[in-house]
Amino acid sequence: MPLFSQTITDFWESQFLNGDIIYNDKTFTVTINHDLSEDSRVMVLEIADGRVMVVLSPEMAEKLDLSKGQELSELDFRQKLNERGVTLHGADYLFYFSEAEKNVLLQENQEGTLRQLSEQDDAIFSAFESSASKQDLDDAYVELDHWAVFGSFERNRLVCAASMYPWGEDVQIADLGVLTLSAFRGKGHARKVVRSICKYAYEQGYEPQYRCQLDNEASTLLAKAAGLTLFGKWDVISPDCTVGEAE
Repeated sequence: MPLFSQTITDFWESQFLNGDIIYNDKTFTVTINHDLSEDSRVMVLEIADGRVMVVLSPEMAEKLDLSKGQELSELDFRQKLNERGVTLHGADYLFYFSEAEKNVLLQENQEGTLRQLSEQDDAIFSAFESSASKQDLDDAYVELDHWAVFGSFERNRLVCAASMYPWGEDVQIADLGVLTLSAFRGKGHARKVVRSICKYAYEQGYEPQYRCQLDNEASTLLAKAAGLTLFGKWDVISPDCTVGEAE
């Protein structure tokens, strides 16, 4: 059995192997794609099995002096980024359920203190938001009007919520955010909410995706506690980087 579903592996291969492959060995691949948007004109994916894939626009390939037939390594590539002043945004971890863990999840029953939220829960959700810091709200990106929202309650008070939205028009992947009010952390709320909303996503035909920044230790620990497996690290060009922008 493959570790991850075909939906996930096909999606990332379509992002990084669609175009003119100018370098490829067992651990490193570089592809030039003419159809990349401005904000994804350089992307890097470090897969947990050790492989690294890069995709970039023709303009960025020219700026970095990359062409077919060159001997390349990841170190060479990153040195070229540094020399040309090309900065990346900062990688996110990508977590998914393995096929084995997915099967376990689908057998679970939802706990009584959890439920799906709807627009009728606007007052409850507003009270939840007002109890969280602006930084936590920005980091989590949990919204009541997202495609799916689940919450966990203590004494009828919403203390943890997760929301999901489809990550792209043509891919069955749903990206999730989760937020627990600080006074209620460490009680297992987030783990249960994440597993519940992910089970719902599977039942709707979507693969759940969990992302967090590399320095967010609490979020990384939550992903693992919820049964998710690290797929890799994904980085894109910084929105502040002006090198190689279309003129």
